Amino acid sequence: MNRILISLIEGSKIAFTALWANKTRSILTTTCIVIGIVSVTAMNTITDGVDRAFDESMDMLGQNVVFVEKWPWGFGGEYKWWEYRNRREMQLSYVNDLRRLVPSASEVAATANRSTTIRYQDRTAERVGLAGATSSYFLTAGLNISDGRAFNEADEQRGSRVVVLGASVVEALFPNQDPIGKQVRIQGQRFLVIGTLEKQGNFLGLEDTDNRLIVPITAFATIYDLRWGMQLSVQFPDEETLVDGEYEVIGAMRQIRGLDPLDDDDFAINKAALFEEEFKGMKMVIYGIGIFLTGLALFVGGIGVMNIMFVSVKERTKEIGIRKAVGAKSWEIKLQFLMESIVICMVGGVIGVLLSIGITYIINQFFVAYMDWTTVLNAILLCTFIGLLFGYLPSNNAAKSDPIESLRYE
Repeated sequence: MNRILISLIEGSKIAFTALWANKTRSILTTTCIVIGIVSVTAMNTITDGVDRAFDESMDMLGQNVVFVEKWPWGFGGEYKWWEYRNRREMQLSYVNDLRRLVPSASEVAATANRSTTIRYQDRTAERVGLAGATSSYFLTAGLNISDGRAFNEADEQRGSRVVVLGASVVEALFPNQDPIGKQVRIQGQRFLVIGTLEKQGNFLGLEDTDNRLIVPITAFATIYDLRWGMQLSVQFPDEETLVDGEYEVIGAMRQIRGLDPLDDDDFAINKAALFEEEFKGMKMVIYGIGIFLTGLALFVGGIGVMNIMFVSVKERTKEIGIRKAVGAKSWEIKLQFLMESIVICMVGGVIGVLLSIGITYIINQFFVAYMDWTTVLNAILLCTFIGLLFGYLPSNNAAKSDPIESLRYE
């Protein structure tokens, strides 16, 4: 056991000495590994980032919620827009109808959305998402209040001109002051700020969900027409209730719409599961491309390591003969060159991981990426495996060399 440990230590020392003695060759060899490791970690950080962004984005849609709309969410396949456009719009009165006809639902809400401009004194925020909503929307959408309060049913019934601001709007209009109690202008009308939302981030790493305002839907109706673009959200207590509840919603909507048994649904039932199905397909494409590119990069890097190890064995043939002549075992020779191969890969791996940290930061400025300690650990283990795999054949040749022929080598 002690002899193995000593061989590992000595093999590592010899490996670093050989790397230092052949700097140019070592740099060229490790560059191949660096490219491979950067490719691997970049793929992992992007896929991990997409996974995290997807999970967070699904939470933004609300837990155990189905959405009733005129238009279905389009993901692949044929989208029959010419049929959907003739459907009737959702009505605000459907909220009370669904509450009555779907007793298993915990909450029912309605929202209508537009893009608008909001002003406070000399500051302006443009292209802000304005949502006119019922008071229950904060529950169905899983929105938390950071400061102040949400509007309630009384505000909704009176059509109070009150507004709850998203975090990005607060930063744009009130960078150094408390927005609560201030009055802002939306489409020329004054609205009192009564609350702010907790920061949520970007939806799927793209759309800023904090760049929005929420007002009572009755106040929204004084600015915009409610005759089109309304969405109903029906929330259930848990996933099990959601499964049966979806059919209850369909039945209730058919009753509300007065459809005959043979009539097709003239509404769409949308849910987060549609995103999940589409996401799986997208993730498989990302994984497939990533695995191919990283596999190719690591294969090229491994071939480079193998080539250098063959050169190293050839250059040190006489040294191998001397070591065997003084009693070194074949496994010790093999271990020495394996350690050299592993060290080359590990140095390249460490450099690759350090570069990947910077690359991850850059990717995060435009898309989503996330690096954790498991990604670093996997990169180091992968370097060790590549060193063993591509260093084995040269090391085996060194171990099997004839000591007498090796001593004669010039």
